[in-house]
Amino acid sequence: MEQKMISVLWLACWISLAYSFHNSSRFVVLVPVGEAAAISCPLSSSQQPNSNVTWYRNGSVIPLMADSYLRIHQQRNLLWLIPAKIEDSGFYECHIGNSERTSQELQVFENDDGLCYNKNAAYPQKLPLENNGNLVCPYVEYFESETSPRVLQWSKACSPGLFEDKRFYALAYSLSINNVNETDEGIYVCQTTYMYMGKQYNVSRAINLITYDSPKKLPEIIYPKNNSIEVELGSEVLIECNASGETQEIFIAWEVNGTDVEDLDKKLKVKMYSHLSLSGKWIVGAKFNISVVENEDYMTFLCFVWTPTFEGAATYIMLQRPTKNIQGYLIGGLASSILVILAAVLTYKIFIVDIVLWYRQSCWPLFRKEVSDGKLYDAFVLCPSDVANCMYSSDIFVLKVLPEVLEKQCGYNLFICGRDDLPGQAVISVVDEAIRLSRRVIIVLVPDSYSNQMQRGTAEQQIAMHNALIGDEIKVILILLDKIKDYANMPESIKYLKQKHGVLVWKGDFSEQSQLATTKFWKNVRYQMPVRQSSPLLDHHLLPVTLTASWISEG
Repeated sequence: MEQKMISVLWLACWISLAYSFHNSSRFVVLVPVGEAAAISCPLSSSQQPNSNVTWYRNGSVIPLMADSYLRIHQQRNLLWLIPAKIEDSGFYECHIGNSERTSQELQVFENDDGLCYNKNAAYPQKLPLENNGNLVCPYVEYFESETSPRVLQWSKACSPGLFEDKRFYALAYSLSINNVNETDEGIYVCQTTYMYMGKQYNVSRAINLITYDSPKKLPEIIYPKNNSIEVELGSEVLIECNASGETQEIFIAWEVNGTDVEDLDKKLKVKMYSHLSLSGKWIVGAKFNISVVENEDYMTFLCFVWTPTFEGAATYIMLQRPTKNIQGYLIGGLASSILVILAAVLTYKIFIVDIVLWYRQSCWPLFRKEVSDGKLYDAFVLCPSDVANCMYSSDIFVLKVLPEVLEKQCGYNLFICGRDDLPGQAVISVVDEAIRLSRRVIIVLVPDSYSNQMQRGTAEQQIAMHNALIGDEIKVILILLDKIKDYANMPESIKYLKQKHGVLVWKGDFSEQSQLATTKFWKNVRYQMPVRQSSPLLDHHLLPVTLTASWISEG
């Protein structure tokens, strides 16, 4: 009990020295003219902010209104003057219910000429030399809201560049100064803004810093370091403040808006503790527990630390609602987007042939324009040598299978050497003209004999190669009637075409199943063919004509 009384006594001394305007029942609020002002009616721990509070001015029996559109109005336990005028200076009484009355003083003044403060209206605060300390910006907590968070600006004697000295840094409520020296004395101004009825008003306080020598090494605050804690609504939280020093005579008290936490709420029991550390210093602390965090608990708790020879230092801890962690959602959304893109690309790679063929059949007729490109044939079919000298399998493939699938089932128009040219015509002229009138060139190769065939290639083959390679005017479709194991002996022209356009390998056995236009091989051929200019005979029933055994034997 004796230690508790000593703590309260020293705390009162510290507050009296730090804020000369403060006493047990009344304090002075200093406000520059034209700025927003707010006066608080102190409530006991048993009273709530929405208690029945009525404000009067200078002993008037006419209460001040609660209409927020008025320049002077009350809201709960606060009296607002926006903006404050010189004639507003005076005493204001707040009546809590029908019994308690508290008088508060407001002084509205004009700043000195050319300055952002009035040197006679500054709150005096003291800091010990060669120590770290905080200048507290008084009575600005009323101007903070969820939609208008407080951002304090600090300057010394109205001059910018205060924070160029790294010893200074701003905290939520205060200005922290490391290693205070005599040159730090002077007037400091903390300033913020407040939005009211769509108009922005300044809120400023002038603080006169006075330094003094500390006869003993000051206690060091261990925790907190002006920080905040994120706490879920309804959860439990332990709030603790401790400091270390050379003696056990270190006193700690918790306050909220100038009220001891135990007076603010009887359920908050502060427990003091002290012990000697291994380094030989005393550790003294004060802690209390909030068993169930409620909405009104999201505020700032001030911890005051002082000794009989040290007027005190203050630090704070702020309870905040947890911020929503959107990082997980962003990562999940990004990962999902990447997976969808990869799946789409993979699907497109796998089913590109089917997608293109489906589009040609279903959508192309709806959007195409009837514009002629001057071509008569969809493809010019070339066997490496004369068709009459082609091998047995290539003969069947070129003269029967290709027309059966591409012409009859798919509606393409082919020009096949040996079938569509007339006897007696100049071969070079016919082939050159036919290639010029074709949209594709189909070259059919037989693996076992392609080298000899290319060496003794006919004139039409040379013309086709020339048109395919020079200028890349016509797209070439290479078809091998069997898989080639070694491409080393392949002519350079064929190697070039294979590298540029790829190659399709025919593994069919000339059966009815292998002549279906819906098989994988023929889908790939149709994919490389141009968009069909004329409708096929059978769009929905792509059935081949069966090759009879008699025809095969004749071939």
